[in-house]
Amino acid sequence: MWEERVLATYLIETPFDPNQAAEIMAGEQSTGTFTAVPGETAELKENHGARVVNVERLESVAKPSLPGSILPKAAETAVYHRAKVTLSFPLHNFGLSLPNLMTALAGNLYELREFSGLRLVDIELPDRFAEKYPGPKFGIQGTRDFAGVYDRPMIGTIIKPSIGLKIDEYRPMVRELAEAGLDFIKDDELCANPPFAPFEQRVKAIMEEIERVADRTGKKTMYAFNITGDIEEMKRNHDTVVEAGGTCVMVSINSIGMPSIAHLRNYTELPIHGHRNQWGAMTRSPLLGMSFSVYQKLCRLAGVDHLHTNGLNSKFTESNESVARSIRDCLTPMLGGYEVMPVLSSAQWAGSAIPSYAAVPSVDVLHLAGGGILAHPAGISAGVKSMQLGWEAAVQGIPLEKYAEEHTVLKQAIEKFGGK
Repeated sequence: MWEERVLATYLIETPFDPNQAAEIMAGEQSTGTFTAVPGETAELKENHGARVVNVERLESVAKPSLPGSILPKAAETAVYHRAKVTLSFPLHNFGLSLPNLMTALAGNLYELREFSGLRLVDIELPDRFAEKYPGPKFGIQGTRDFAGVYDRPMIGTIIKPSIGLKIDEYRPMVRELAEAGLDFIKDDELCANPPFAPFEQRVKAIMEEIERVADRTGKKTMYAFNITGDIEEMKRNHDTVVEAGGTCVMVSINSIGMPSIAHLRNYTELPIHGHRNQWGAMTRSPLLGMSFSVYQKLCRLAGVDHLHTNGLNSKFTESNESVARSIRDCLTPMLGGYEVMPVLSSAQWAGSAIPSYAAVPSVDVLHLAGGGILAHPAGISAGVKSMQLGWEAAVQGIPLEKYAEEHTVLKQAIEKFGGK
């Protein structure tokens, strides 16, 4: 146990020598502080101090990326050095504890005056973390089993308008979506337990419609109900969904925190759909926060079964390269497995399948389209079919326009959304 360590890699920017800055980081997040204190023995430092494993110098810039940094003493002007720094932390400092792991790896680092930029970009965990955190309970395969969808992407949508619908307005919408053959529907993260559509009543109404359609068609659409709330509230909401025959629950990861996800994972009987809203605040600055590579590892450790990654050519600021990397990250095994289904969303339509599959040639994705399904000129059923056809074209390597020559609903989708 005493030899087990966690590796953390950071991108830093500092007016100090990067090697000196790395030592400051290691001390701040383990045994050190701004000055020597009684009890800080050589033995204690050896057993509990974080170690600098590597410092890779990168480019230098003339201006700081973030405000508030200080200059080295006697420096009249500054050059801001960028570097990748890898630190090693002894596992016994914090044990098999996800919240304390996060405190150790980040903690006060973002506030240190010696830095004009600092971002956690990767972590490597000992296999023993799997003893405490067994990861996703259902993952990709379990989700497919619940939905009865195999060998192709799962196609889904989001209830729109996001907020404001009353109970009697949900029924016809859900009925039509389920009858259209959708694999998956989710609440928008804005809708949880509003007084005009109380959670229990909404779950009851939605599941009645899904079950009625399933009785006729044999296909039971998976619906992710947003159970986000306080600890006790989430348990009640989860149980309400299970009792109504639901097959998925959704939570806003950053609203409830990783330990709450882990707590939910311990008792959930259904896949957890992890929504990453607020993620931009954690990552949009390239020299602050953390990378998605780190974030998705923490989410998987906590136990989400699906995780939002954005989609290619979306309405958000994230580049296609970053989105593709996020999808690949989710599909890369960790700790011997821990599979999580990437959720592609935001401004998606049938044509989005082509670049998505080209970037990451896997069908183990949940592809959500709001307007790309709901606003199809021939209706919702045609919107669903167009998404399925888009993926058929992508997997078979057929140009979208060529495939559309034999499929009218796909041609209509191109005419409606292709120029957006």
